[in-house]
Amino acid sequence: MSHKVIITAALTGVLTTREQSPAIPYTPVEIAEEARRSVEAGASIVHIHARQDNGLPAFDVETYTRIHKEVRKRCPDVIINYSTGAIGIDRETRIHHIRALKPDMAALNMGSMNYAIYSRKTKTFYHDHVFANPFKDIRYFLEAMNEAGTRPEMECFDTGHIRNAEPLIDLGILRPPFQYSLIMGVLGGIPASTKNLVHQVDQLPPQSHWQVIGISRQQWPLAAAAITLGGNIRVGLEDNLYLPNGELAGSNGELVAKAVELVHLIGSEVATIAEAREILQLPLSN
Repeated sequence: MSHKVIITAALTGVLTTREQSPAIPYTPVEIAEEARRSVEAGASIVHIHARQDNGLPAFDVETYTRIHKEVRKRCPDVIINYSTGAIGIDRETRIHHIRALKPDMAALNMGSMNYAIYSRKTKTFYHDHVFANPFKDIRYFLEAMNEAGTRPEMECFDTGHIRNAEPLIDLGILRPPFQYSLIMGVLGGIPASTKNLVHQVDQLPPQSHWQVIGISRQQWPLAAAAITLGGNIRVGLEDNLYLPNGELAGSNGELVAKAVELVHLIGSEVATIAEAREILQLPLSN
């Protein structure tokens, strides 16, 4: 049975550089232009990490404020979702832009993990970190999101991360409707496969909305599987640089356009921003 599929565009990420893809946006204007291209192609949600003008990660409220204004100027009703993920950054810095800007949504990382990229070609580990998210920090971020009126989007890199929501629900600080992102294909997390996606979806509590985030070229087969399972999908240069035919994408808009094609090929429809807000119960506030 077909359903309205909500498409998220993850615009820039924190690791990918222009040496890997010339389309990666750095500045607030560039990020906002990528948001515009994505929305025009069919995205209802934009997920954003801030960057400095030289491409390095940015965590300051001022940069996020500039991004927020530029995105809203071009996309006044799009659902804005900001990252709170970081390694080696204190937790208040990870959340202060959420307190200040009160976006529609914000990423809530649901567990700790080894986070690395491994090259079989060079036999080398890259970005070899422990991504620490203990319960005390998850709760701190969640309570800040609740105060801001921001929907927590629970980022789950493995099955145990899904279960980590249970005590927060029991405490009454995580309330429905629940928003899950099932991230698959990161070394240290659950491998990317349709079989594993079905298992992940089966673990979700009632009153849950979910999307799949497939890393690199696994984005496309996992997106197809998610659509057939009744879920939503995320594409974008943060997660994957390549179109389904293997060509390097020229923009986030190109990736979203291919996602729209995929939704239609499978016989479903793409949700408009207004429909996505209604489905997710996210009224436009700022």
